[in-house]
Amino acid sequence: MNSKWVGDAIFYHLYPLGLCDAPQPNDFKAGVVTRLEMIYSWLDHIQNLGANAIYLGPVFESTAHGYDTADYFRVDRRLGTNETLKNLICEMKRRGFRVVLDGVFNHVGRDFWAFQDVLQHGEQSPYCNWFSNLRFDQKSPYGDAFSYEGWAGHYDLVKLNLENEAVRQHLFDAVTFWIEFFDIDGLRLDAADKIQLDFFRDLRQHCDQQKPDFWLMGEVVHGDYRLWANETMLDATTNYECYKGLYSSHVDRNYFEIAYSLNRQFGPEGIYRDLLLYNFVDNHDVNRVATNLSNPAHLYTIYGLLFTMPGIPSVYYGSEWGIEGRRTETTDRMLRPAIDLHSDQFPHPHLCDAIRRLAHIRRNTPALRYGHYKQLHVAPEQLGFEKTIDGQTIIVVVNAAAYDAIIPLRDIEYGSFVDLLNHNQTFDVHNRQVSISVPCGWLRILEAK
Repeated sequence: MNSKWVGDAIFYHLYPLGLCDAPQPNDFKAGVVTRLEMIYSWLDHIQNLGANAIYLGPVFESTAHGYDTADYFRVDRRLGTNETLKNLICEMKRRGFRVVLDGVFNHVGRDFWAFQDVLQHGEQSPYCNWFSNLRFDQKSPYGDAFSYEGWAGHYDLVKLNLENEAVRQHLFDAVTFWIEFFDIDGLRLDAADKIQLDFFRDLRQHCDQQKPDFWLMGEVVHGDYRLWANETMLDATTNYECYKGLYSSHVDRNYFEIAYSLNRQFGPEGIYRDLLLYNFVDNHDVNRVATNLSNPAHLYTIYGLLFTMPGIPSVYYGSEWGIEGRRTETTDRMLRPAIDLHSDQFPHPHLCDAIRRLAHIRRNTPALRYGHYKQLHVAPEQLGFEKTIDGQTIIVVVNAAAYDAIIPLRDIEYGSFVDLLNHNQTFDVHNRQVSISVPCGWLRILEAK
């Protein structure tokens, strides 16, 4: 891994166009509105929550939602200017945050300047080869004099031809600009599973030359994460396998699902043991976790797992209060709302305090961040696992049931445990066995003594 800092990271994920209530679509004739300045008021909250890294969703000029880029070198006028973003990131860095931006390199919007040139000049445009499968023997669904490849059949998202060296150079120049001007620490790469692998090899080399500890994380929904995350390409991918397992294990009262994934990925023979994958319970593309869960009490156990399982935890803005949001077939804007930070109407205000406690323990417990994972106990609504590194052993026991549970642990080599989460309660081991009582809808984080 190139980016050593990320092992200690707790991410807070912001979607600025939504949080700052920017209008859609973008009016390219409108003046600049410095909505990004609203985020300053969130920094104390993010810091108090325990996060030390911020992932800012798309911030560059786009047609509507940010993933339809019009200009990689200019901050979206609905959010501010380049100086607005630079000043904001400067304040984030002053507070000790690492800052990661979205790198949307698979596709652009129809307002992207090179695509507009093709629309204006047709076959005479020098940018015809910038876009995948662009051809002039048929029309596009928009009625253009040519057809082209859209991302996943969405023709408002024009797929770039990343085999074109001029396109690669344009994108790499943008990355250089972002590093030098904004001082960012990494990129989350949108639709990484749709991009050819050699692009990431070249991107890795380019970023290493610019900033040796630069972090690259790819959005990957399905597949073997090692295809993208390895020594020569990306540092990490999104962990969609565990995202699904975390909520469905709660909904179905079946902790065997998430236990299987955690053991497959990170156990003694785990296929991703040496990777720090990017873990989350929701984001800007999927339903809010409070919407997915059928029992609100499970908000506490799902975040308990998020902050103790192997990998890098990320909290999506607003979900620390258990707000809901469901995507529909036609829109995902409900997932990306403007939020009043000082509202007294949040549905689960105590959840924020629980996340703060979990984050504090994680940041002060090396075994939680880096420890080797070993499954100890699994039942339909209970899970126990161990994480060990450099002489520190932590045992996490989680109870998602509606009743208090006793979790038996056997073959224990330690004399006692102290619960770091619950008032330093102690549990003594007798004859290498100990029974851990866990309150309903809660967990214990036990340090071996």
